[in-house]
Formats: sequence, C-alpha cells, structure tokens
Amino acid sequence: MTPSRTPLNTPALRTRLVCALLAAASLSACAPLVLGTAVGGALVASDRRTSGAQVEDKAIELKASNRLGDAFGGRAHINVNAYNRMVLLTGEVPAEPDRLTAEQIASRVENAGTVVNQLVVATNSTLGSRSNDVLLAGKVRATLVDARDVISGAFDIVVERGEVYLMGIVSEREANRAAELTASIDGVKKVVKVFQIISEDELAKRQPKPVSSEPVSAPASPR
Repeated sequence: MTPSRTPLNTPALRTRLVCALLAAASLSACAPLVLGTAVGGALVASDRRTSGAQVEDKAIELKASNRLGDAFGGRAHINVNAYNRMVLLTGEVPAEPDRLTAEQIASRVENAGTVVNQLVVATNSTLGSRSNDVLLAGKVRATLVDARDVISGAFDIVVERGEVYLMGIVSEREANRAAELTASIDGVKKVVKVFQIISEDELAKRQPKPVSSEPVSAPASPR
C-alpha cells in the first residue's frame, strides 16, 4: 500500500516552513563570532568575550533599549551598547534630569555592570547625521583592519554625532594605538575609550593559538 504524501503547496506546510526559517534565524542571531584569520596582512580575530558574555550583552542591550523606549518614546534618541556587561549610553535627551533617569533605568537591567553615560541634552539627531555616523564607523573599522599592529576584531565601534566610542577588552598599548589610528581619520571629532584594560600577560593568554598546518599521520594498522 502506497503511503499518503502531504501536498507540497498547502497552507499548513507553508506555515511550518516559515516557522522553521524564523527559528533558524533566531538561533543564528545568538551564535558566537567565528575566529578569523590573517587577511591582507591585517590581524583579524574573534571577539575576546566568551560566547556566554556575548549573549548576555545582547540581552542587556535589548532589555535596556525596550525599557528606555517605554520611558521616553520619541522624545529621546538613546542607543545602548553593552560589552562584557559595561553599558554605554549615547544619543540625545530633552533635559538633564532625563540623562539621570536613563542611566538609572539602564543600571537596573539584570546583569548590567558599569553604565557609561554619554547622553547629551539636545534635540534628536537627524537622519543625515546618523547616516554620516554609519559611514564614519565603516572608515574606523577599515582603518583598524588595515593596521598591522592591532587586532581589529577586539574592538567594538560606536559613533554618535562624529564622536567615536571604542569598546573592548584590550591592553593599554592596544587602547592607545587604536585611539591614535581613529583620531587620524577625517571627520572624527573626538575619540572616547570605553575599555576593559588587561595586562600584556593576560592578553597573551587570550590570544588564539595558531593551528598547525603539518599533516597528522594516522597510526599504523595492526598486522
């Protein structure tokens, strides 16, 4: 007896396919960054946070953004970036008390650590200004990638009104070099370092070990 087959073009099947695609997309959004390799002579590496810390930071960003949106609506333009539980607030609020309120809201988010409040009292930035910030962030990233003496993947870049905020887990040497490179870019008004500084010894422990290219010989089969 031939088993019955589900028609390929039915509402039920289309619904299952859509749900499967959405589930796959949500899972990929939480996947840890993949270790990179040398590209064009520049050093490229993965994020120095653990995969768990990366997921936690995304959760902090989402919760803080939602709570700030509920509190301010369209009256303010607030961006939230979290790196290893350090929370950076950038953007504009209508009045000084709003700066403090936003900081308090962010600090009460589960697992949030230090809140670096860089909000300014001003009208919301224009679409043109935000577009320029996106382009400037691309220039900063390209500059760090091209540099041979920094690992570009160790840095998160946030740009607001031409001011560049650099985040990451880096040594003092890396922090100063990245800031120097960023400050040299046309259009950058200010560079703000929002780093977790570690020693060179700790940095060496965090560096990925090179993968051996030598072939591994198989054990001899018993006779």
